[in-house]
Amino acid sequence: MDATTAPHLIPPEMPQYGEDNHIFEMMQNMLEQLLIHQPDDPISFMIIHLRRNNDNVPKIMILGPPASGKTTIAMWLCKHLNSNLITKENLLSREYSSQAIEAKKYFEAYKRIPNAMFINLVHERLCEDDCLRRGWVLEGIPETREQALMIQTLGLAPKHVVVLNAPDTVLIERNVGKRIDPVTGEIYHTTFDWPPEAEVQNRLIEPEGISEIETAKKLLDYHRNIVRILPSYPKILKSISADQPCVDVFYQALTYVQTGHRCNAPFTPKVLLCGPTGSGKSLQAALLAQKYGLVDICCGQLLKEAVAAKTAFGELIQPFFEKRLTVPDNIITRALADRLNKQDCIQKGWVLHGFPRDLDQAKMLNAMGYSPNRVFFLNVPLDSILERLTLRRTDPVTGERFHLMYKPPPTVEVQVRLLQNPKDSEDHIRLQTELFYRNCGDLEEYYSRAITINGDQDPYTVFEYIESGIINPLPRKVT
Repeated sequence: MDATTAPHLIPPEMPQYGEDNHIFEMMQNMLEQLLIHQPDDPISFMIIHLRRNNDNVPKIMILGPPASGKTTIAMWLCKHLNSNLITKENLLSREYSSQAIEAKKYFEAYKRIPNAMFINLVHERLCEDDCLRRGWVLEGIPETREQALMIQTLGLAPKHVVVLNAPDTVLIERNVGKRIDPVTGEIYHTTFDWPPEAEVQNRLIEPEGISEIETAKKLLDYHRNIVRILPSYPKILKSISADQPCVDVFYQALTYVQTGHRCNAPFTPKVLLCGPTGSGKSLQAALLAQKYGLVDICCGQLLKEAVAAKTAFGELIQPFFEKRLTVPDNIITRALADRLNKQDCIQKGWVLHGFPRDLDQAKMLNAMGYSPNRVFFLNVPLDSILERLTLRRTDPVTGERFHLMYKPPPTVEVQVRLLQNPKDSEDHIRLQTELFYRNCGDLEEYYSRAITINGDQDPYTVFEYIESGIINPLPRKVT
């Protein structure tokens, strides 16, 4: 049967509930765990897995060459995420593990650990209760492609892999100046991070293996291995330059590991763009419609089209236009409902702007069953709005639009005859902007999971932020 004549009428609450509660991801994670562990009793296994509720704990790998700062970044991430730091050193120092004791003896005798022995030690640690509950951050693990494949075979799949990069000359300079406080374990540097306290300075020691030649050998070994490790994690990999302040590196890594990966769940975008007049809502809606095929719905334009078509509904709106009065909410919602119920909106999704303008309208939209699943607030300061709008002009002869700053008229003759729309006057714009921000707080509170974007930048940069907010999953609710 033709879908256009018999569409599937799925209640809007169903997909919204699925996305809000991450149902698809939950089922996907359970299936992955079943296939990895292959339990004899799948039902009991799934019950235990659901009760553990640890699908979203951090599972992070921090990789990088010597002196790239991966130890510091890993430590900071663990503190911020309340997770467990796993390093080669702390794995070997576990006194209550027979595997750790055996591996330590082997390392002391041969200065290396067999891959199988080392990965079994990693597996043992990651299966302990604290790692299951709070997740883990592996620092410098895996070291080789063989280790990476063994980790995959055991079903230990990271969610995020961060790779730190920097020129070898920078890394050698960093490593040569490294010093360690034997009391606190803190790492300092003779050039970049020298402690101010004389007591701390006097007790710093130079770690082994940091000479220029030894560092160069380690870097060569790292480069040989890393190019074979990275193909194991093609879709969860983030490369970050370590040749910048450590705090900047950390916040880039933190932003990445807190971002959910794109989900394969069925999803029909219902996007709401909120912002003051002149914030760029119309342009962003047009870009979304062009790239993703969403239906661009401008509330004001919808009413104008109804009047222009001279329909019975348009005749109801026309008196308000003629008297320059605000169209009542019940009439606006009727127009919106008629448009949103059309098959193209149901199948492709939509991007709405110009409505709602206040909390009552937002609640009315929700009550009608047209709640958006992505909401963006475009923040633009008044000065920028005035610059964008008050300098707009129209040529009454050709109908062409100009901007006195960004697109000036080609000749003086054209400039003389340009006209300004009364809606672009400074007083009118100030009033409209004030009205928006007066209601903005209530709307932001109502749409608690909305994404706020700085709209005072290149429009294609703004579009990239909006696009990212649409294709990535919503952040999980903090309980």
